[in-house]
Amino acid sequence: MDVMVYTIREGETLELTCLVTGHPRPQIRWTKTAGSVSDRFQDSSVFNETLHITKIQRHQGGRYYCKAENGLGSPAIKSIRVDVYFLDDPVVTVHQSVGEAKEQFYYERTVFLRCMANSNPPVRYSWHRGRDVLSQGSDKGVEIYEPFFTQGETKILKLKNLRPQDYANYSCIASVRNVCGISDRNIVFKLTNKTVSPSIKLLVEDPIVVNPGQTVSLVCITTGGEPKPTLSWVSSSDSLPEKSVVKGGTLTLPAITSDEAGVYSCVATNNVGNPAKKSTTIVVRAMKKGRFWITPDPYHNDDNIQIGREVKISCQVEATPPEELTFGWLKNGRALRSSERMVITQTDPDTSPGTTNLDIIDLKFTDFGTYTCVAALKGGGIPEISIDVNISSTTVPPNLTVPRGKSPLVVREGDTVELECLVSGKPKPIILWSRADKEAPMPDGTLQVESYDGVLRIVNVSREMTGSYRCQTSQFNGFNVKPREAVVELIVQYPPTVEPVSLEMRQGLGRPVAMNCRVLRAHPSRVLRYEWRLGNRLLHAGHFDQSDETEYTVKSLNREGWGEYTCDIINEAGAGRCTFLVTGKAYPPEFYYDTYSPLWQNRPRVYGFKLQWTQMNPNAVDRIVAYRLGIRQMGQQRWWEQEITVEGTITKGELITHNLTELIKPEAYEVRLTPITRFGEGDSTIRIITYSAPVNPHLKFHCSFEEEPICMFTQDKNDDFDWTRHSAATRDTKYTPNTGPSGDRSGSKQGFYMYIETSRPRKEGEVARLVSPFFNVAPKNPYGITNPPAYCFGFFFHMYGKHIGTLNALLRQKGQAATEGPTWSLSGNQGDHWKQAKVSIHPTASFQVVLEGIRGPGIEGDIAIDDVTLEEGECRDLPAVMCLELLFAAPAITLAKLCISDAYLRSVLKSVKILGKT
Repeated sequence: MDVMVYTIREGETLELTCLVTGHPRPQIRWTKTAGSVSDRFQDSSVFNETLHITKIQRHQGGRYYCKAENGLGSPAIKSIRVDVYFLDDPVVTVHQSVGEAKEQFYYERTVFLRCMANSNPPVRYSWHRGRDVLSQGSDKGVEIYEPFFTQGETKILKLKNLRPQDYANYSCIASVRNVCGISDRNIVFKLTNKTVSPSIKLLVEDPIVVNPGQTVSLVCITTGGEPKPTLSWVSSSDSLPEKSVVKGGTLTLPAITSDEAGVYSCVATNNVGNPAKKSTTIVVRAMKKGRFWITPDPYHNDDNIQIGREVKISCQVEATPPEELTFGWLKNGRALRSSERMVITQTDPDTSPGTTNLDIIDLKFTDFGTYTCVAALKGGGIPEISIDVNISSTTVPPNLTVPRGKSPLVVREGDTVELECLVSGKPKPIILWSRADKEAPMPDGTLQVESYDGVLRIVNVSREMTGSYRCQTSQFNGFNVKPREAVVELIVQYPPTVEPVSLEMRQGLGRPVAMNCRVLRAHPSRVLRYEWRLGNRLLHAGHFDQSDETEYTVKSLNREGWGEYTCDIINEAGAGRCTFLVTGKAYPPEFYYDTYSPLWQNRPRVYGFKLQWTQMNPNAVDRIVAYRLGIRQMGQQRWWEQEITVEGTITKGELITHNLTELIKPEAYEVRLTPITRFGEGDSTIRIITYSAPVNPHLKFHCSFEEEPICMFTQDKNDDFDWTRHSAATRDTKYTPNTGPSGDRSGSKQGFYMYIETSRPRKEGEVARLVSPFFNVAPKNPYGITNPPAYCFGFFFHMYGKHIGTLNALLRQKGQAATEGPTWSLSGNQGDHWKQAKVSIHPTASFQVVLEGIRGPGIEGDIAIDDVTLEEGECRDLPAVMCLELLFAAPAITLAKLCISDAYLRSVLKSVKILGKT
């Protein structure tokens, strides 16, 4: 499939229109990839014939697909590639040669100026020094080249053995050759003996430790650089905080929070050498998650605390910065110091979060009491964290049980449920809840949920939450011993899920209607019963045995049988409902949009329109007896209605026609069509009719090849070489003499035409084919063509030279194999003149015409064509002289096609005899 290319300038509005035929009228969808929309289009554009993108950006270029489908056969898909053209301002960067760096390296001998600009199509660069153009070889001290790894993207100017005259203004001009009207861009760089890369200094400490809520200012100054460097700030979190303020080289962070802590860097650039960068780290003080645990004597296989044994109390706090964290211990409110029997230790904050331990050796009765761990930061400004731990004869390890009757728990979907584990012991630890039966998240999405009272509360429970839940003691705020755990079973009951949930069934009177309702899943799944109703009237009820579906049949539909049928399938948790709307409504008509020349005008102020449609599923309901036609002028409220009587039975695919007359020019109208049966009105369909003054009531195509797109003609991909668009005014002086035209068909040297260049490396017998766009044939009905219409294909040709080969005209039809031979053919030297050919064709499907040039035995064999036309109707007679010229060159098989009428052919043959050419 040939892919068309559409070029557009960045920032302009893109409009792509997909012209679609087919019946029923196809639904159209635009996508950026073959499968789905990858770019976010305007919602109103995706499903319209025209895709509209305002202010298109470069990332929106690519291949767009128009997909049309109407449920018949495979969808039709066409694609177009959109090239977005743009040119950014160029940037010049200056570097020195590696290994020659010194303090003022631009006193060195070699300097590189690199120019780079983002563009599409690829950019071309040129350099100027002052007003002088620099080119390779124009100055021995200058070398211009492109690095091999960035071909076409950059252009480097190398100044070798730096001289006084090299200190100057250098201009880099970036150009895309005015494509899409994009003008050239340039930038000027002044190179002096003071040019130097940037250097900076931060007037702050590293790191900076602050309390939350403080205002932090980071000051950065330049200490060198020519041109003057530009300063900017970046952070390790990719973007600066929203409330930050940058003024010059100063970054201010008001009321800083812990989330804004991190590394902040000042960057200086002046496009000379590498950017300068200095960084500092901001640390915001914080403490969180204060926890404790009690560890019994590890040398005894007993989790209880006993007199005479060791016990350890641990306290943990997460602190920032960790090195400022300090701990203190109190007993019953009084400070406690480390001793031989009360040993206080603290872990290294670099290896683990800050933890302090109090080891009580040889526990005595007098050691019972409340121990308090106090955490603080040396810098102050952050509230202390105090954790109380009670050690007494009642301090015992935890025990975990599930209350009687709390497992299994049976609930209904949508309820709120509480899973409970009773925890005993002192102190009571945190309880951790998780799924016990599978690796699945908890209802809140996490893998583990903390509970301080042993209860897990689930709101709006769903069927997916059925399963086993584990409750487990944590070491935090409790004993550092083997976890205790228990399991709670949760069973969620839910009403039956059924199909179909809703279904419309259309049927005519006297016919049977069978409705089927099926259970997909339910819990409990046994003891299911069903109830069929029409409105509120019970029709049938029963219980399921082994089957998972129930059916209700109306043997012969009558008027009382129309309505809404429901089937409720019921279990303990509720009911699932199938709904069937039984109706005699006719399906909507489907307007036919491919009517050939539907609009006509016999009087100056009014026009007529041939309205055509087919009926969707006409046999699904009672016979359609009439259509109600409504019409109103666009912008008006009032509908004018009339009834179109239908005689006999409409068949599937039958094309129905009704002529609308007395439509006022140039107004547009909204047309509504509603089928009517014994049931009443069916579904309506609406379309818009617009007036367009016909420039030519018949198809007329003309191409003179004056524009670059060459009227959507394309080069055949399976030939040997291509046709060339050419003008005598721009012809190469090395052209082959004694062949080819000296101007276009009108004699203009500025005009364009298409020709085949037969010079080397072309060989005898090689073929070039030029293929027209597709032309649609006007069908008499939407499902086929019985009497193929006639078209006249014409063109001018120039076949001058002693080595002229052959020019053929061929017909290609969509969905059909190529024709056996050419529709028109001519070979050999025809003289240094433009001549016209016309041939009648009778396609039966969408078609293309192909002009095929075949290279002759030598280089003096250029064949040219111009002014290609296609008109509806048989070809009119050519002028007699023209016909005679063709007669003596064309094969006999094409004579009848060249000279149209028999009478005219006889007159031509008579002229031949008189001229002595039999």
